[in-house]
Parts: sequence; C-alpha cells; structure tokens
Amino acid sequence: MRTISPVIDGSRPKLKITKVECHTLLAPDFDPRFTSSAQDSLVVVISTDGGVVGVGECDANPWMAKACIEAPGTHTMGLSIRDLLIGADPFEIGPLWQKIYLGTAMNGRRGMVIHAMSAVDMALWDLCGKALGKPVHALLGGATRDRITPYASLQPAGHRFEEYRDALVQSALDAKALGFKAMKSEVTMNGPYAHGGMRESYERHTEVVAAVRKAIGPDITLMIDVQYLWEDAETCLSVVRDWKEFDIFFLETPIWSDNIADIARVAEEAPMKVAVGEWLATRYEFAELLDAGKVQVAQPDVGRVGGIGEAKIVCDMAAERGRLIVPHCWKTGISISATAHLAFVTDHCAFIEYLPPQLCHERLRRELAAEELLLEDGTIPLPVKPGLGVEVDWDIVRRYQVA
Repeated sequence: MRTISPVIDGSRPKLKITKVECHTLLAPDFDPRFTSSAQDSLVVVISTDGGVVGVGECDANPWMAKACIEAPGTHTMGLSIRDLLIGADPFEIGPLWQKIYLGTAMNGRRGMVIHAMSAVDMALWDLCGKALGKPVHALLGGATRDRITPYASLQPAGHRFEEYRDALVQSALDAKALGFKAMKSEVTMNGPYAHGGMRESYERHTEVVAAVRKAIGPDITLMIDVQYLWEDAETCLSVVRDWKEFDIFFLETPIWSDNIADIARVAEEAPMKVAVGEWLATRYEFAELLDAGKVQVAQPDVGRVGGIGEAKIVCDMAAERGRLIVPHCWKTGISISATAHLAFVTDHCAFIEYLPPQLCHERLRRELAAEELLLEDGTIPLPVKPGLGVEVDWDIVRRYQVA
C-alpha cells in the first residue's frame, strides 16, 4: 500500500506522541434546517514529549468521529486509533496511516473511521511542520507555484424563489467586489439538499444560473453545484444541455455518488466538465469514480478522504489519468489551510474552495481559526509559516465545546 510521509532534508528531532485529544464543537446558533457541516467540528490535538503540538479537523459528525478515535479496541483488527498513536514517532505519517487503516479494518475501511483518520493525519502534518520549522507544502515535496486561485462558494437565503435567486446574485456581487476571479453557485431548489423546502421547476433552476452569470459578467469563472439534484442522467442532461451558453467550468454532483453509470453518461454528454468526490473516502473510491465514472474533475476533501496524504495520492491518480483536481472544503480555517498546502504542490489543481470571513454565515468559520491565507488580486500567495500556518483560538474551543 502506497503511503505518504514528510520529505525531510537533514536531521529531525526525536519525538514521541504522548496525548491525543478530541474537542467536539458546536456553534451556539446552529440551525438544524441548514445543510452545513461548518456549524460543528471535531478538532484533534496531538501532543508530543518535546512539547510540539499539531491540530487537525474532519468534516463529519463530531460525536461519531470522536468515538472512532477514542473507542478502545478488543481484537487485532478492531484496534483503537488513539492507542495506536500513543508512543509512536509522529514523522512516520505514512506507516502510521497504514497501521491505523489495517488495525481498524473491521470497524470501517470507508466512511466514518476514514473521516476520523483525516483529522489525525492533518494534525500529524501540522505537528511535523512545526517541529521542523517548515510549512506543510515543503514536507509534501515542495511548492510548484507561488500562487493558487480560490473560488468563492455563493450562499443563498430566503424561502421564496425570488429571495433565493436574488441572494445568490448579491453573494456573487459581494465576492466579485472582494476580487474573486472564480465562484461557485449553489442551484438547489429540488433534490435532497432542497433549500428551505423549496420545489421549483427545472426552468427556474436555469433562471438562477442565468441571473448569476449576468451579474458577474463573462470574465469570471463560474461553477454550478446542484447537490445531487437529479436521479438519473437522462433528466439531468435534458436540463444542462441548455446551460452551454452560460460557460460553466464544471457541474458539481449532478447525480448521487453511488450511481457511477449515470455519472459517467453525464460526464460524456454534458456541455461542461463534471465534478464529484466531496463525500468519498480513500483512493479506492476515487479510482472507481475516475475510471468507471469518467469525471473530469475530482474533489477530494482533506477532512473526509483520509487526510492530506491520502488526498495527495488521489491527486496523483488524477494526474495519471489527465484529470483536474478541485478540492472540496466546507470547514474552518484548519481544513482550508490544509487544502491550500495540498494545492500548492498540485499543478493540476485548478481552484480551491475558499470563503473569507466576510462571506461566511457560519460562526465557527469566522471565529475558530485564523489562517495565513490572504486574497490578493484574486489569488492566494504561498504560505510560509510552519505547519499549516493556522492559529486556533482556544478560547473559542473552550466556549463551544460540548459533551
């Protein structure tokens, strides 16, 4: 099994992991009607005998992920993630990942266990970077460019069609005013993510796409996320064939992730690229998506796929097949920073998902962590701080931590 460990030039300190802490956070103003995992978080803190500490998070139910990490093991194929980490060398990230993957195999080779491992992996990369005084992108082999391009995710509001459309248009104008050169609009009034219980005709979905494109003009890259709107390729194609005039860079998650055959048909026949992958765990699910699903854009999420190392393997798989990477990320500055470091070592990463505080509705995104990343002329310059370069507000952790 291929794994990824830090690229280290020269000596490194001798460290052992002494503690693994899980902090379950929930914003006090969370709204269960929202489909937004940025209202909660599991923050994992890994400490060493040398005083060096790393921080990570995952994009999954924090109570479930916490249990996956802390639960005791009772046999050789159902071991405890936390117990496997204690006493280990934090620089051996690849071998540790494999050890945990194999040691927890009967608990889940996909899904929640892998999501929980993502937070652990992220914290280890942060820890190693801090111990060596180097940013994570340097430990991944070195940045291949000095800037990356983010896109803004436009957020809707309201409970009537006109409110929904106009909120997306205003969000697009706000992002344009901040200097974004690319943006992604949610267009979901039907399907499992239907906003506010709305139900509108597909012609109305087209009307939203047209309104956003008109608002931002022809020079800004536009992506559309329909959030598993259609059950089959035929219905999807009957609508999106008419979207060619809007010059859409990609169509995100048009079909349920398990319906590989219909995803493949949409990817072959739609007038824009198809992007999928936000929910997938491990390289093995992405292999099926890339080969049988034929998607042109893979979207690994560092907080779900298995961490930074596993996301890097997925990026390499996409490169081998001539596909693009546009990572998914809908969490706080911890995950956003991890995503950016991955992008800086991935030439075929076209964009990253990024929301500055001015565009965030969710409290945790605004308050939990301050990332080093800055938007300058529509791009993000190379971060230079050690590790992930993110500063967690521990007062916020204490304030929003729940049992």
